[in-house]
Amino acid sequence: MTHMKRKTIARDVSWLSFNARVLQEAADANVPLKERIRFLGIFSNNLDEFFRVRVATLKRMIQFGSKANVHLETDPQQILDEIQMIVLNQQSEFSRIWEDVLARLNEQKIFLRTEKELTAKQQEFVRNYYEEEVSPNIIPLMIENIPEFPNLRDKSIYLAVVMWKKESALNKKYALIEVPSRVVGRFLLLPSADGENDIILLEDVIRFSLPEIFSFFGYDQYKSHIFKVTRDAEIDIDNDVSTSIMQRIEKGLRNRRKGKPVRFVYDHEMDPSLLEYLIRRLHLTKRDNLIPGGRIHNFRHFMDFPDQVFKEKRTRKKPFDHPLLRSHRISNVVLERDVMLHFPYHSFTPIIDLLREAAFDPDVTTIKITCYRLAPQSRIINSLINAARNGKQVIVMLELRARFEEEANLEWKARLEEEGVKVLVEIPNMKVHGKICLIRKKVKDKQLAYGFVSTGNLNERTARVYGDHCLLTSNSRIMADVNKIFNYLEQPKTGIHFLKNCDTILPSPHLVRKELHKLIEDEIKQAQKNKPSGIILKMNSLSDEDMIQKLYEAARAGVPVKLIVRGIFGMFSENKKFRKPVRAVSIVDEYLEHARVWVFHNKGKEKVYISSADWMVRNLEHRVEVACPISNDEIKQELKDILGIQLQDNVKARRLDNELSNEYVRTTKKKVRSQLETYNYLYKKTLTTVETSSH
Repeated sequence: MTHMKRKTIARDVSWLSFNARVLQEAADANVPLKERIRFLGIFSNNLDEFFRVRVATLKRMIQFGSKANVHLETDPQQILDEIQMIVLNQQSEFSRIWEDVLARLNEQKIFLRTEKELTAKQQEFVRNYYEEEVSPNIIPLMIENIPEFPNLRDKSIYLAVVMWKKESALNKKYALIEVPSRVVGRFLLLPSADGENDIILLEDVIRFSLPEIFSFFGYDQYKSHIFKVTRDAEIDIDNDVSTSIMQRIEKGLRNRRKGKPVRFVYDHEMDPSLLEYLIRRLHLTKRDNLIPGGRIHNFRHFMDFPDQVFKEKRTRKKPFDHPLLRSHRISNVVLERDVMLHFPYHSFTPIIDLLREAAFDPDVTTIKITCYRLAPQSRIINSLINAARNGKQVIVMLELRARFEEEANLEWKARLEEEGVKVLVEIPNMKVHGKICLIRKKVKDKQLAYGFVSTGNLNERTARVYGDHCLLTSNSRIMADVNKIFNYLEQPKTGIHFLKNCDTILPSPHLVRKELHKLIEDEIKQAQKNKPSGIILKMNSLSDEDMIQKLYEAARAGVPVKLIVRGIFGMFSENKKFRKPVRAVSIVDEYLEHARVWVFHNKGKEKVYISSADWMVRNLEHRVEVACPISNDEIKQELKDILGIQLQDNVKARRLDNELSNEYVRTTKKKVRSQLETYNYLYKKTLTTVETSSH
């Protein structure tokens, strides 16, 4: 594909390239089979979200005309056409990989059985299971003459059924059944022969039961095929000042269920007349991403493929305790020195313990914290509730508009408020994405402040698989700025000066873009004088055109630029005008690389930041984000060492070139798989610290 007329790579095309890297993991025969299936599930889930949000947005841009295209270098219809082509190719590759995975499963005596492959014993088992578990949860709909077509739910799969009598094939009836995978689960383990594991999918349990479901019609011939509809997931929240944010989100959630279809994925063997009927009744056209697929859809469920059928058990290493926090009160350590936790290598427990200690510490007066995506059974929330019960002032900034977490966050809001926690929810036209916490305590008339700044969500479940950094600190300058940010969050209409007055933390909006320009400009000036310079950036996404132009400028001036970007990458990394080649890689492996770290050479006195912000317009302009400088030399070195390990990765790193080819970085040097090496590096430091403290 040729992008060179553009200044940057189209964001959505670049995102599909990232999802192709996920698909590469599923294709890799060296990845354990269970993990390959999980990556197929992640790929599918990612693609669903992409259509629900990004494709839906592009369609809206076409609908709204040229006024909506100001952020795009390319016509949105052209991007949609490119997306359709790429997705069809990826779907084909997905099918190829799934066939290979099925063959590998069979080698391990694990079989996915269809409704036509069951033994007599299994048939009886499935019959009973359908009767007891499935039947109460399905309502078949006869649809061929229905005046109002049912509102098909996003994230659900549907079984489209054609029925007829053998002697009269012309008189066909159509029916729809929503597969109740949310309630019943997608996989059923069957009675199996010794040494074998037979599994049937829920839709095949229903297929097996079709003669019973429709027995009163007297049909004896059935064909059934799976399809799914992906809907526009964007919540339109009007700016009616008389309506509270909660009411607007609740209304938006109701509307989301009726969002316009943006993709229709179907079994390519579906009865042609039924397919045509469904497309017509759903008011779809050929421009609506009609994607033919295989027999199975909603592969996201395969992230939860039954573990117990595999002989090879998960090799994922367990997180370990940070050596400085073993057998100590977390708050006592943090009040004395900075501690950096690196997830998922370090345990997330100290974050919960820090809040739990604060909840019961009689000297603690106040806890302020931001929450974006929380675990379903959040121990963070439990600690905050206990603090409120113990008479502390607890203030939680809960971002209700965290996409796909809106309903859960509305429930958390109600629960927190019931317990006396003050919940902040609304900053007009701005999401709160920064991850910060401030704890105040009073000891002998002395006010102490400590807390943390993190690159990742306060979610103990995702902390086991997301690579993030969290600085636990009582640094007075950092805590003063964290306090200013909370002052702004508590009075956003009149408190913008609090953000602008931060002098250590770089918050967005207002400060971070300007400061980043200055930091890059300083490196450019050094390179122009032929003095040492350098920029190392790690983030999830790089798509802000202004910041990309600044990096182009740095590369043309001769600044060594090294980039580790997991997802969206809008920069053309190869250009003959660059005095020093830009090194750009993406690492996709067992853990999700989620951390943001920025390093600037700064005349040898390196400036190192951790941040919640990617370099995207939304993060730099439309979100409250935090970039925190690291002053502790040991932690600085630790972050640089980890970045160094990742830049040496020649197993899971892919080059981010102009053609988005996703070629693996391969060198003749010894193999470096950065996530494994990072674990070993941090674990070794743990042993060294323990040995040192025992002498």
